[in-house]
Amino acid sequence: MTNPQWFILVGGLLLLMGLTHTLLKRSAITSSIIYLAVGIIVGPTVLNLFHFNPLKQSALLEILTEVVVLVSLFSAGVKMPTPFKLSRWQRPILLATSSMAVTVMMVATFAYYFLGLPIGACVLLGAILAPTDPVLATDIQTRHHGDRDSLRFTLTSEAGMNDGSAFPFVMLGLALLGLHQVGDFGLNWLLIDVLWATIAGVGIGVAGGIGLAHVGWKLRRFPYKHDLLDDFLGLGLIGIVYGISIMAHTWGFLAVFFAAVALRQTESKLAKATQATTNDALLSTDLDTVEPTISEGSLLFKEHLERLSEVLLILLIGGTLFLNSWSWQAISVALFLFTIARPVSVFIGLLGTTPNWRISGMSAWFGVRGIGSLYYLMYAIQHGLSEELALELTQITLIVVALSIIVHGVSVKPLMNRFWRKNK
Repeated sequence: MTNPQWFILVGGLLLLMGLTHTLLKRSAITSSIIYLAVGIIVGPTVLNLFHFNPLKQSALLEILTEVVVLVSLFSAGVKMPTPFKLSRWQRPILLATSSMAVTVMMVATFAYYFLGLPIGACVLLGAILAPTDPVLATDIQTRHHGDRDSLRFTLTSEAGMNDGSAFPFVMLGLALLGLHQVGDFGLNWLLIDVLWATIAGVGIGVAGGIGLAHVGWKLRRFPYKHDLLDDFLGLGLIGIVYGISIMAHTWGFLAVFFAAVALRQTESKLAKATQATTNDALLSTDLDTVEPTISEGSLLFKEHLERLSEVLLILLIGGTLFLNSWSWQAISVALFLFTIARPVSVFIGLLGTTPNWRISGMSAWFGVRGIGSLYYLMYAIQHGLSEELALELTQITLIVVALSIIVHGVSVKPLMNRFWRKNK
């Protein structure tokens, strides 16, 4: 396709989505399904107007997916409700750690015995497919600052954390393929890739979020009374925190998510402190709207970036697929992941917690796979994955993501509406 044709295609699609927004909200399908369908139609499957080769363009796709995931993680983090309570965060933390590890193990076992892949590639595939996605799961995400829905909170915070907690398993898979050093008895992997990179990443993010919250709050109030560009501040926080995290060899995705959480939590505490000082009764009813905050002010812009990125990347996914891409191997991995690995890992991860079978059941089904999986795949390719393994893992990952867009996209609205009706 020529550049003008691309402008026409994307512009026309954006116009269509904008004009039919109300109809789409009432329909049983999501916008992601439409983007995927358009990509498949104009791609090599039907019209063959363009073909995007993820292996040849892996460096570009790694950067694109990295940026999109970072923006999405920040958006998810600033929507986390306040105040922070460990009891409420217990379920998503377990899903992002214990359930993550179980999913990697189950997918790796399936790939080893049924696909005949080498053990390193099996672990790598499990790590690529294990994290749920904060980009494509917009219909099951927390919607705004005041959203108190437990299911949306659980799924959003899990997706925010497990895009970072999957990284140690990616590095383990690369190490088993001879592409990363784990040290004697795996000590380097355990101490650096797991403990240091996780704990320090969270710490860097929390420090950055708290620091920006205090600076922004001080500048907005007497005697400075400055107007601030919240969009720039949000993007700046993402860039600084992520850059420092990478330089410190920690997991930047975790850092950005927790920077956003810390920013939101700190601004809420500052608002409450102001209430206590001024005895302003209005603040007790709506802390988020009386005082302007960076977290709230930057959210709308981030969500718009997220939507535009979703259009582009899902179109590209559709443009990678041929008819023969839908192999039995790829489809079997997807079905195993959706119907066995995800449900089993969720229920294992939540053992010992206060049972809420309806939330657990919904969480077990809505493990949406998407842009995060593509990023990890491109990361592995850029770190020396052989062409043969890269081709096989790419085919499997793309089909899993495409099927997730379809099956979760078709089921999300009916199931969520039924869940909310029963909760009333």
